[in-house]
Amino acid sequence: MSVLNERKKQPDVVRRNLLDCAARLAAEQGFSAVSVQAVASAAGVTKGGLFHHFASKQALLEAVLGDLLEKMDTEIDALISQDCESYGCFTRAYVNAFFADRGRTSYAEWSAMSVALISEPSLRQMWESWIGGRLERHIKTDGDIGLELVRLATDGIWLADLMSDNGRAGGERLTLHKRLISATQKENSK
Repeated sequence: MSVLNERKKQPDVVRRNLLDCAARLAAEQGFSAVSVQAVASAAGVTKGGLFHHFASKQALLEAVLGDLLEKMDTEIDALISQDCESYGCFTRAYVNAFFADRGRTSYAEWSAMSVALISEPSLRQMWESWIGGRLERHIKTDGDIGLELVRLATDGIWLADLMSDNGRAGGERLTLHKRLISATQKENSK
């Protein structure tokens, strides 16, 4: 049986491989390295094979971001489920996910996608929809302005890290993390 016939029976495997290859290329070589040909070659498929799964490069990038957002959702939901305090639970999970991401493959993938988020309106809309949906879901626990400040500060650290030569802006990370988490505690909200 040829490799082509095996692939026809495993379209989810091929699609997953294309997503992983696109994310890895972006992480290793930057957003500009993610071309249809480069992703197809890295995944061991033809450009036509890639277009069978994704109608365009834009559709591929949107799928990569969607995949990263699904992974973040899973991580945040797991962190929320372990939190004993409802006030600020989403914000604490958001902060903890940000600080835990350092050193993981997903950090480099998110870094590359963040550059794309800045320049691609459809990707920004996806992010806005994701964060808006999460905030709507957690309005009762995370609607406080102080918690919004914590989330925006976390986003600011993320952006500063992206612009830093070594990918790590600011001072002592453990202290920054602790201060942000402390600001999410109900007793510190006033």
